[in-house]
Amino acid sequence: MTKDDYRTIDVLIPTCDRPVALAVTLASLCAQTYRDFQVIISDQTEERDISEIKEVQAVMRVLEVHGHLVKTYKNLPRRGIAEQRQFLLDKATATYVIFLDDDIILEPYVLQNLLTAIQEEKCGFVGNAFIGLSFINDIRPHEQNIEFWDTPVTPEVVKSGTPAWERWRLHNAANLHHIQQRFNITSDRPRKYRIAWASGCAIYDRQKLLDIGGYNFWQELPPHACGEDVLVQLRLMAKYGGCGLLPSGAYHQELPTTISDRSVDAPHLLPIC
Repeated sequence: MTKDDYRTIDVLIPTCDRPVALAVTLASLCAQTYRDFQVIISDQTEERDISEIKEVQAVMRVLEVHGHLVKTYKNLPRRGIAEQRQFLLDKATATYVIFLDDDIILEPYVLQNLLTAIQEEKCGFVGNAFIGLSFINDIRPHEQNIEFWDTPVTPEVVKSGTPAWERWRLHNAANLHHIQQRFNITSDRPRKYRIAWASGCAIYDRQKLLDIGGYNFWQELPPHACGEDVLVQLRLMAKYGGCGLLPSGAYHQELPTTISDRSVDAPHLLPIC
């Protein structure tokens, strides 16, 4: 391992046969105001090497010119998204890791704000749940009952069937965009809030994530299982605390999901704590 392998943040991106979406996601990393990160990509595309696609290569070159290492790995055969995430975690060396889906567009302030928040709270994770801007005119007041963290973030157990579980509705459609507008929340005045979970773009304290076992539970799940991020975040919240952060600055490209069968949900199969 060389000195160039050490960064404050490793951005971990699982991908499968979505080169254009991945290129857009990588392009948004080029504009981040926070600079001390490298990118690690785990590719499960079977027919080709995604790093050889011209659009992806072009953005990778820009990242490298900006001083960001970009490492790509092939991870086959497919054994489920939980195994894919564990594969990435095993490659990481930084103090913090950001799991970033391959179809998210980030505002330039996202990495800096996430890092600042997790360093302030010393919790397990902080999430920027993504916004679907095609829903910008779909205002849902009944789903926007938000609970801000006005005290330090502390551990809490969130389980299905409890009022806290219903917080997941905050992340539907463009709810976060409307909440940000209502409370005048801006990138220079961010606010933390209570969540059920916040997948898509989240920063983790790597050691705390390892302490709860990471995604090693993938071996206890069938390959088509979903909800792996939910389970990890519930476990981290129970032990170390976790929160969401506004403004989110993470926008969903709103492509069809690559996980079509969601009948097997990890949080309903395995214990939280």
